Amino acid sequence: MRKLENSELERKSIDDFKVAKKTPIIIVLDDIRSLHNIGSVFRTADSFLIEKIYLCGITAKPPNKEIHKTALGATETVNWEYSENVLDVIDILEQKNISVFAIEQVENATFLNDFKVEKDKKYALIFGNEVFGVNQEAIKKCDGSIEIPQLGTKHSLNISVSAGIVVWDLFCKLDS
Repeated sequence: MRKLENSELERKSIDDFKVAKKTPIIIVLDDIRSLHNIGSVFRTADSFLIEKIYLCGITAKPPNKEIHKTALGATETVNWEYSENVLDVIDILEQKNISVFAIEQVENATFLNDFKVEKDKKYALIFGNEVFGVNQEAIKKCDGSIEIPQLGTKHSLNISVSAGIVVWDLFCKLDS
């Protein structure tokens, strides 16, 4: 085995990324405090050709050098929009017939491994504040909630880790 050189990775240019067919997933970040988490989610979104990211509430917006440290240019490729209120974003998404799911531990949540995708649907995933999670009012407006099964003592994952896990899982299910 030999480690591949960057030139062998067939990376898309920014222009190629912009016109590429996108994965029908939208990420909503609500009240994310950590600039590094925001940048990491942008990088994950770039990796899986995610359609769009909504930044809501106190979530910082590009350009920002701390976001850039982890995004590594993904803020230039991934389409994003800021909205002060996540509830407004949910309304917009529902008007477009997009299924909206909170990524949260709530009553009657569907475990990620049991979550079934419909290949003709578009999904929006809401990730909430690092301490308080997804806002309860937002949860009430969602079509459902997806929970990542956790077996240890913490039952809490970093938001950028959660985003990577959920996006990868849905990407695989949509692609199969």
